[in-house]
Amino acid sequence: MSKSCYKKRDIIYVIEKAQNGDIKAMEELIKRVQKEIFTMFSYLTDKRDDIADLTQDVLLKMAKNLKNLKDAKNFKAWLNQIVTNTFYDNLKKNSKNSNVEINNEKLLEIKDKIGCEPGEKCLFSEMEKLIRLALLALPENLRIVIVLREYEGLSYEDISRITKTNLGTVKSRISRARLRLQEELKEFI
Repeated sequence: MSKSCYKKRDIIYVIEKAQNGDIKAMEELIKRVQKEIFTMFSYLTDKRDDIADLTQDVLLKMAKNLKNLKDAKNFKAWLNQIVTNTFYDNLKKNSKNSNVEINNEKLLEIKDKIGCEPGEKCLFSEMEKLIRLALLALPENLRIVIVLREYEGLSYEDISRITKTNLGTVKSRISRARLRLQEELKEFI
């Protein structure tokens, strides 16, 4: 099947074809999820090189292990599990190098991809930067659950399973993360 035929197909069909070894389907699947993975990591860490590397790691793990996914309908939760595990593995690896400082000021220097015209785009872009900085200021255990809930739209149960944390703890962490974000952004919202 040609690559263009997969663009019109639903994700389940593409996943199933990729699981059966169809390279064109795998390419299409990677195209569909790579931006989402990159965006998720951009809310979890401020190191641009790490974001790209982590995204590539997840895409490789996804491609290598896709055949082990039993039900294509569970793909999103399965992929989020890979993202979460990869993020935690990176944290553990980098905790040994604890002398590395996070420079949140560099985030403000990132050139706006959208541009500042018209004015609404500029305001939206600035607000997005402020939200990202507020997320990055959260401890990792709060940051991961709020990103999975608010940006990935996962249920509390899925987050509990992915983070290997009990349901009550997940709810508590999401609540604490929301309160901290509200406090941090109160002058803007």
